[in-house]
Amino acid sequence: MTGAYRPVEPGRLAHLLAEHLSGLAAHDRALRVAVDGPRCAAPASLANALIAPLRARGRAADHIAAESFWRDASLRLEYGHEDVESFAEWLDAGALCREVLDPLGPDGTGSYLPSLRDPATNRATRVPARHAEPGAIVIVSGELLLGRGLPFDATVHLSTSAAGRVRRTHAERQWTLPAFDRYDADVRPADTADVVVRVDDPRHPAVRGVAA
Repeated sequence: MTGAYRPVEPGRLAHLLAEHLSGLAAHDRALRVAVDGPRCAAPASLANALIAPLRARGRAADHIAAESFWRDASLRLEYGHEDVESFAEWLDAGALCREVLDPLGPDGTGSYLPSLRDPATNRATRVPARHAEPGAIVIVSGELLLGRGLPFDATVHLSTSAAGRVRRTHAERQWTLPAFDRYDADVRPADTADVVVRVDDPRHPAVRGVAA
């Protein structure tokens, strides 16, 4: 991905992205959007902030937390609670495709499951399926989403430097940091995402890939 970053006021970021995503949405099917970034960059918070401005633009919108599609704890914690290799595979990408992304695709039914498993309790959420209206925008937020071949129609990456992640990640999650270093090196999300938001200092974000 090429192009220059430009600063944006934090309070305007969601409106800028909502305008961009609204312009991408088709009239006959849903738009599947990834908001990707480490937890310290708060991808879920940005995804939630997009809902109101998208609806204000006449788009039905929903937010799905990728962590509600984590693998069962017996699988993801098989090698312990702080195994970096396992952490990179906590997401059940197959289930996310089967229950959300494929049904929302051009050949899908439009009916999708908003969550599968509570990441804290590991219990099935048993939430009823929802139906996406044509032209709806469904946002999936989470960590390490790119480079998996997931069929997103648009991708937003919240970019942080390695030093920024060390500074802003809580002590109990510092063990995850090598996974993000590897992600930057192998997947290069800041080069491959459609839109990149640099958030090393959340008070002064900068965006690339969105028209002024």
